[in-house]
Amino acid sequence: MKCLLLVDIQRGFCPGGNLPVPDGDAVVPVANRLIAEGGYDLVVASQDWHPQGHGSFASSHPGKRPFDMGELGGKPQMMWPDHCVQGTEDAAFHPDLDLRSVDLVQRKGIDAAVDSYSAFRDNDRAALTGLDAVLRDRGVTVLDICGLATDYCVKFSALDAVAMLDGVAVRFVEDASRGIDPAGVAAAVEEMRAAGIAIVTASDVIGG
Repeated sequence: MKCLLLVDIQRGFCPGGNLPVPDGDAVVPVANRLIAEGGYDLVVASQDWHPQGHGSFASSHPGKRPFDMGELGGKPQMMWPDHCVQGTEDAAFHPDLDLRSVDLVQRKGIDAAVDSYSAFRDNDRAALTGLDAVLRDRGVTVLDICGLATDYCVKFSALDAVAMLDGVAVRFVEDASRGIDPAGVAAAVEEMRAAGIAIVTASDVIGG
């Protein structure tokens, strides 16, 4: 049972969005190819879905600017621009992403008091989204993960998948992902590899 997890391929993280990942829209055609040719039994798309005034927004902290470090829930927190606010165009999936074969949309980042990079749980690890239970119930044995951004939401989703889904082979599809900071991307790839996550390309997946 093969599953594809598309992480946060939303307008807000693509050029023109409120928190654009460099070259972020380049993942869309690769993701569409995976959806069409990857032989997946289940396709899941995660969606950042923040309320207005989310605690990770710099605008919620007087004197803070985007990309300053701050605090949220007693823990260090990157201060982000307002992004992916519920019901806005910024939160919508990229218009060219083929959603026809998406079986489940997993929303995250809904709690204003804690950020949620992972599609599986909040950053404080206290609240689960329920995605792990869905994948277990469906009998998923191979999970391919890609999207935006490699050094944040993709990495944390992949690491949580390894930690929470016993016996599932987790693969990171590198050419269907983009990151914010090149050094951060390199570190994220090595962290995923060290956790036992296979680093693959779309051609590896489709050919394999």
